[in-house]
Amino acid sequence: MGDLELLLPGEADVLVRGLRSFQIREMGSGGWNQQHENLEKLNMQAILDATASQGEPIQELLVTHGKIHHEASIINLLETVFFHKEVCESAEDTVLDLVDYCHRKLTLLVAHCGHDGPSEEEESQYSTPMQELQKQAELMEFEIALKALSVLRYITDCVDSLSLSTLSRMLSTHNLPCLLVELLEHSPWSRQEGGKLQQFESGRWQTVPPSEQQKLSKLDGQVWIALYNLLLSPEARAHYCLTSFAKGQLLKLQAFLTDTLLDQMPNLADLQGFLAHLALAEAQPPKKDLVLEQIPEIWERLEQENKGKWQAIAKHQLQHIFSTSEQDLRLQAQRWAETYRLDVLEAVAPERPRCAYCSAEASKRCSRCQNEWYCCRECQVKHWEKHGKSCVVAAQGDRAK
Repeated sequence: MGDLELLLPGEADVLVRGLRSFQIREMGSGGWNQQHENLEKLNMQAILDATASQGEPIQELLVTHGKIHHEASIINLLETVFFHKEVCESAEDTVLDLVDYCHRKLTLLVAHCGHDGPSEEEESQYSTPMQELQKQAELMEFEIALKALSVLRYITDCVDSLSLSTLSRMLSTHNLPCLLVELLEHSPWSRQEGGKLQQFESGRWQTVPPSEQQKLSKLDGQVWIALYNLLLSPEARAHYCLTSFAKGQLLKLQAFLTDTLLDQMPNLADLQGFLAHLALAEAQPPKKDLVLEQIPEIWERLEQENKGKWQAIAKHQLQHIFSTSEQDLRLQAQRWAETYRLDVLEAVAPERPRCAYCSAEASKRCSRCQNEWYCCRECQVKHWEKHGKSCVVAAQGDRAK
């Protein structure tokens, strides 16, 4: 994998320099699609670099040129590069927009905790293209929210170097510690399916063996690290107002701090001590000493530029962007095929491919479209009723090249 390279250093530099902002009405246009392809290539190259432990040239380019602007591609790229504190520090005031974005995604994640997704049996009943697209959109939104959680955790790693405005927005405006407690309580990345515990990991729901059910999941770990950073950092503690509500929410954490959890994350013993002290302390009245507050500039600018224009923008896009011909669609499909090279996708995959029918580890791929994996011929035959239409379309697209 270390020898696999999607972009040469010079090519990556050109792509990063070329990143630019687009007007809302341009989204979906040829230029927007080209930038989306470039972002995907940068994203995959960043994952390859991180996996091979070769240094981080993509991260260095983004810091050097100050380019961090598509949603799923960007949040995945941010998750990869924000592991490095210098990226967060170089983002400067735009971190405020990123904090707001992560807060919106996590709030929606908590709000949908009570609405369980369809079971595997129900998923198999999706038949129309519109239902399939809706299912994919919901899954993508869910995955984006989980990526936002990771990005937020990396931001909290830099909490002592964040600006006062960003710190105030995290602790006072959004009260992120309490939101993180809600996430731990509901654990939207875990569910019971057919009497078995499943956790969402590596882009899919996976059944957890009984022997590993006490093991801390990666996403739970991200929440605990973020809480640790926000509650025990000297800078954060100096600016966080522990009101009666905040105190009540945070004390719920005591029930989660079991010996099993502390064995896996020993540093949480400090958090346990903080909560024991908090239980005996008096709640603080709400603070009202912040007179000036910095506003997220990107979100504010978008709202001001497009206020009252949303219907006109939608009409323009319908007429000029989303009314493409069949030939245009085939050309775009060909470009996507060239972007998503199979050898690169296999290299950046977090685990071995899984059978599209039974989810067992797979070693055989559909010979016609090369898109689906199977563990055996029997599973491929059983899955054909669902896979057949998309397989024929993909094969036709390949022949059109």
